[in-house]
Amino acid sequence: MENQVKKFIEFIKKEKKASDNTIQSYRRDLLKYQDYLNDNGMDYMEMTKENLQDYMKYLQKVGKKSSTISRNLASIRAFYQYEVRNKKIKVNPTEGIASPKIEKKAPSILTTEEIELLLEQPKNVDLKGTRDKAMLEFAYATGMKVTEIISLNVEDVDFEEGIVVCKNGNKERRIPLGNMSLKALNDYVQNARPIIIRDDKEEALFVNANGRRLTRQGFWKIVKFYKEQAHISTEITPHVLRHSFATHLLQNGADLKAIQTMLGHSDISSTQVYMQFQDESLKNIYKKAHPRA
Repeated sequence: MENQVKKFIEFIKKEKKASDNTIQSYRRDLLKYQDYLNDNGMDYMEMTKENLQDYMKYLQKVGKKSSTISRNLASIRAFYQYEVRNKKIKVNPTEGIASPKIEKKAPSILTTEEIELLLEQPKNVDLKGTRDKAMLEFAYATGMKVTEIISLNVEDVDFEEGIVVCKNGNKERRIPLGNMSLKALNDYVQNARPIIIRDDKEEALFVNANGRRLTRQGFWKIVKFYKEQAHISTEITPHVLRHSFATHLLQNGADLKAIQTMLGHSDISSTQVYMQFQDESLKNIYKKAHPRA
């Protein structure tokens, strides 16, 4: 199975142009599945629907969440579809297996006041402060995922148009930048980044103190640092900034379809989770504005 997994990973990388995150998820899920088969003396080519259902029950037994089990099943299903297409097996054993129902929890968000407080923390008094201000303003202004932000190159930003081009695998989306984000980003690119980088060939938009591309861990530490500086009790992760971006847009009248496009959601149901916050906002507006409220 090991060789077939490698071929499958190469296929989704080269032919499907999958993102690095997607590739890593597939690899992790399939290696976990391979370990299970090895431990139980089973051959992936002889697996039945019932065998696969037993594996789903095993994942549940060891405490995996419904969302994790669903993703594992999707990875295994894609792998077997690849095997059928390449005539390695005749029947896909995942056919007819339904994914577990995933309960959609309300995303954690910051209030506009908490966002303002967080964004006020980095000061333009040194190179780090200039970079951090640009980075936090950018994260909140675009709603991009951490992996998308740290993957950006300077050339992906059109300063004249006020647009950032986000590339994820073979997909691409253009996201507008607000004036405050654009101003902070321009200040960083013009006055701080050229001094921080050690190599003029470095393409990364956001770099660490060593002048190299910022990592996910580095990004998270910066957010955590300013959360503590601001004395905000709400737990803040980079993804909370993404949720806050979407919620605040919706509460201020933005079209749901436009938010879906900016977030890069392929299914609008993923975006609709923010509607619950809009409903609360509309209630408050109604109470303040309606004479009979």
